[in-house]
Amino acid sequence: MESKVKLAGHPVHPMLIVFPLGLLATAVIFDIIFLVSGNSQWTVVAYYMIGAGIIGGVAAAVFGWLDWIAIPNGTRARRIGLWHGAGNMVVVGLFILSWVLRREGPEVPPTGAIVAGLAGVVIALVTAWLGGELVGRLGVGVDEGAHLNSPSSLSELPASAGLAGGARSASTNNHPYTGGERRASVASSYAGADRRGH
Repeated sequence: MESKVKLAGHPVHPMLIVFPLGLLATAVIFDIIFLVSGNSQWTVVAYYMIGAGIIGGVAAAVFGWLDWIAIPNGTRARRIGLWHGAGNMVVVGLFILSWVLRREGPEVPPTGAIVAGLAGVVIALVTAWLGGELVGRLGVGVDEGAHLNSPSSLSELPASAGLAGGARSASTNNHPYTGGERRASVASSYAGADRRGH
C-alpha cells in the first residue's frame, strides 16, 4: 500500500521519525552519562534535545496518522498501525513529562524525569518494531509493484515500470529473485488475508 503523503517520491513519515528517535534516545544516553559522571552539562543538553525530540515526534505523528487513516479497516495492518501510533503517543507523553519535570533545574533533573525518559525509550523499542512490521512485513508505505529494479522515485514512473523485462533479464543473469516475482502476482497489498481464509 502506497503512502499517501510523499516528498520527492518518498513517504514523509519515515523521513521524520529519525529525528525524535535519535534526539530522545540520545537524551536518555546523556542522562546515563550524567548519572555516572556527575557532570551536569550532559543533562542541560538532554533537556534541549528532549524539547526538540517532542516537536519532531508530534510532526512525525501527523504524517503517520495521515498514512494510517488510508489503511483499510479490518486488516492486520490497521490494528498494528493503531498500536504503533498509540504507543508512540505514550512515548511522546513520557518525554513531555520528563521535560516538564526538568524545567526548574535542567542541570540536576529529578529521578522521575530520568525514569520517564528511560520508560519512553523502552516503549519506543516496541513501537519501532511495530513500524518495521508495517513496512517490512505488511508493505505499508511501499509502492505498488515495487521490485529490486524499480525506476527512481524522481522519474515519475510507477514502481512496476519495466517489471516483466527486469524480471526476465535478472533471471537470465543467474539472479533468480528481483522482488517482482512476489509482488507481480499479488492482487492487493492485503491479499494475504485471502490466503489465510482458506
